[in-house]
Amino acid sequence: MEKKAAFISSKLVFVLVGISLLALLSGCGLNTEAITNETPGFFNHYFVYSFSFLLTTIANLFQGNYGLSIILVTLLIRLGLMPLMLKQSKSQLVMKDQMAVVQPEVKEIQEKMKEAKDAETKQKLQQEMMAVYQKHGVNPLASLGGCLPMVIQLPILMGFYYAILRTPEIATHSFLWFNLGEADILMAIIAAVVYLVQFKISLIGMDDAQKKQMALLCYLSPIMMGIFSLTAPAAMPLYWVVGGLFLILQTLLSKKLYVKKKAEAVIEAK
Repeated sequence: MEKKAAFISSKLVFVLVGISLLALLSGCGLNTEAITNETPGFFNHYFVYSFSFLLTTIANLFQGNYGLSIILVTLLIRLGLMPLMLKQSKSQLVMKDQMAVVQPEVKEIQEKMKEAKDAETKQKLQQEMMAVYQKHGVNPLASLGGCLPMVIQLPILMGFYYAILRTPEIATHSFLWFNLGEADILMAIIAAVVYLVQFKISLIGMDDAQKKQMALLCYLSPIMMGIFSLTAPAAMPLYWVVGGLFLILQTLLSKKLYVKKKAEAVIEAK
């Protein structure tokens, strides 16, 4: 139970925060007023306007192609965040392995705690459990620290989100088969499929019990993404699709790098 709680709780935090962010950004009363260098507010000036200026500058380099600009800026942002996210993924996988090592001792203590009737015995058993964690160098609260990368990237991603919505030139341009300023059903479907694939790939390496616990979110996340995309300008699902595809590759890379290092460590130990 401890192993699952430590690893899955972290995954749940990231997914729920992401869904909550999408719900917040897609809610009523969203500020879509055109952004300029005179728009007041720290967030508006340093995040939203900066990204809007970057989008416009890159689009002008490609004859006003704002669709291509959105793709390029999305990739730049994701590449910039990639080291932080890879470090986070590695920490999660290391925590999972550490919890697997201490699980037998922890489970034994948990069984004793169920049978304990007085507070003094329970307190003593809790101390024993902490001693087990310390012996193996495990911090059971470390998974909470995994929220830090999410907190760091939120203002960046939110700033870019609002920049796309509040740059008026974007809504007047077309890209591929759709108008960036109008909703597009096909883009909404693509966004939902991409996030479904992304979530399923994130489950690689989990056991059946862990996958079962994550099953609801596995389908809830892409469904909500599809709904939001149906009501948003097509520029937004374009951003989400590019970001989702990048996250798929990033997840595969992080798992490959970790498995490779783990395999090398096992060989050296032998």
